Amino acid sequence: QWLPDDVMQRIAMENFVAETAFFIQLDKGFEIRWFTPEIEMDWCGHATLATAHVIARHLNFSRPFIQFRSKSGELTVAVEEKLLTLNFPSRKPEPREAPQVILDALQHKPVEILKSRDYMLVFEDEEVIRHLEPDQSLLNQINLDPGGVIVTAKGEGVDFVSRFFTPQASIFEDPVTGSAHCSLIPYWSEKLGKDSMVALQLSSRVGKLFCKDVGERVLISGEAITYLEGHIII
Repeated sequence: QWLPDDVMQRIAMENFVAETAFFIQLDKGFEIRWFTPEIEMDWCGHATLATAHVIARHLNFSRPFIQFRSKSGELTVAVEEKLLTLNFPSRKPEPREAPQVILDALQHKPVEILKSRDYMLVFEDEEVIRHLEPDQSLLNQINLDPGGVIVTAKGEGVDFVSRFFTPQASIFEDPVTGSAHCSLIPYWSEKLGKDSMVALQLSSRVGKLFCKDVGERVLISGEAITYLEGHIII
């Protein structure tokens, strides 16, 4: 059964990573929730992939698909030998003007601005994304709760690259952001004229994602590794 919300929030604050996922087992599948150090999120891709990794490889759940119930609806993760594939709703971004503070903070003019849950700013090439140094103090002047700012460009050795920033959050730059790719995939699928793509998120840790646009849903595949096992004393 679920722990009290305030306890889960405090655990996420103690973990102090971008998101902490919590789950319980149901009669069919699992229910999942995600918390940043400050708030509960509507969904999170990389923490869902990590949860599926734990369920499949540590709890020995042997089915090829793991079903999650969440506040954002039903989510499915396919379990393969190395890859885990998230099946998420597509969030195609639409052209939109961005608040001037975002443009000032990025200190580089985008070639296109769009929005779904997150603002998405498209730049001319990968090198711009790689070397962007946003002014965090400026970005922290706006509250996009629970969204953030995606920056993206066509890739050099991959189809597209991105980074993801969350104003007013303890973890300013996310390492790998599945929810952002719910918008990136339909955008780049249309721009590049292809359904299957490989993407890099250019955080300091770097994340490689195998992406597919399947209409109203997107498939996001990646690998997960275990780096820590332990107990939390409540």
